[in-house]
This record gives sequence, C-alpha cells and structure tokens, in this order.
Amino acid sequence: MADDATPLDPAELGVYFSLIEVSSLLRHAVEQQLKEAGGLSYVQFQLLARLGDAPGGGQRMTDLADGVVYSRSGLTHQAGLLEKAGLVTRAPSVDDERSVTLTITDAGRDVLAAVFPGHIDILRKMFLAPLGAEGVAALEGPLTAVRDHMRAAPPRSAAPRRRGAGGTSA
Repeated sequence: MADDATPLDPAELGVYFSLIEVSSLLRHAVEQQLKEAGGLSYVQFQLLARLGDAPGGGQRMTDLADGVVYSRSGLTHQAGLLEKAGLVTRAPSVDDERSVTLTITDAGRDVLAAVFPGHIDILRKMFLAPLGAEGVAALEGPLTAVRDHMRAAPPRSAAPRRRGAGGTSA
C-alpha cells in the first residue's frame, strides 16, 4: 500500500464521499425491499442470485465467499439460514471432498423470482434513471477498472488460506 500522505484534493474527496453516500442509500433501499418481498438479507440475496446464475445452480462455498466478499464463517452461517429455510442445499463438492457446494433449490428460485421485480425497480428509479443511458455508459468503464484493481488485491475473505507452519501456500 502506498505511504503517500498527500491530502486529497476537493474533487477527489467529493467523488469519494458521493460514492459512499450513494452506495449507502442504495443498499439501504435494496435491503428494505429484499426483506419485505422475500425475507432476505442483502448477503442472502447475493448468494441466491449467484447460485441462480451458476451452471447447475451450485457453487463451492469458498468461491461464493470470494465472490460476495464475505468471511467464510459468515457465509457458513448465512448458508445455514438459507438451508433451514429450504432455499439451498449443502453437499460435499464432487471436485474436492474438503469443499462444500451450495445449490439453490426450486424454493430459492421462487424467492428470487419474487424479489427481482422490486429489486430492479429500485435500481432503475434510484440509480439508473438519474444517470440515463449516457451516464451509465460513462460510469461502466471507470467502475469496472476500479473493481478490477481492487480485486487484484483481494480482501482477507477472498485471500488464499495459509497452510500450517511447515506447509506451503499456493
């Protein structure tokens, strides 16, 4: 990480605060809608949506944790809640017996179908409409670049696990 203590200029500070505020306001509205329409938390929705898009409806839990940037232990808790609600199943991975695969159920797909219309409506009204097509196109490149830059140095939840003191790490 850079050790540059140069203060941010007003434009840099302004864009940072705008991004944080937009993100917070949008997430709050989305969380409310998900809770009301499907009884889901934001993370649970992310998990179901990723599983719904995955080939065969399943994905390894470690890959899910990396994708949604959530701790592995937190994901295990959320998966347990979703499983108890009948929205997913957990089973040993066919590729790696040490891994667990989470798979969306028909009931999970039904919940997604119930929450998506309201979710899309909020995204359009709160985020996309004020931007218009030109604004969306203008933001796509810079936001993708920032995301890719941040993903190049993944957060701890997405970092490879270290092996024991005598072991090796990949």
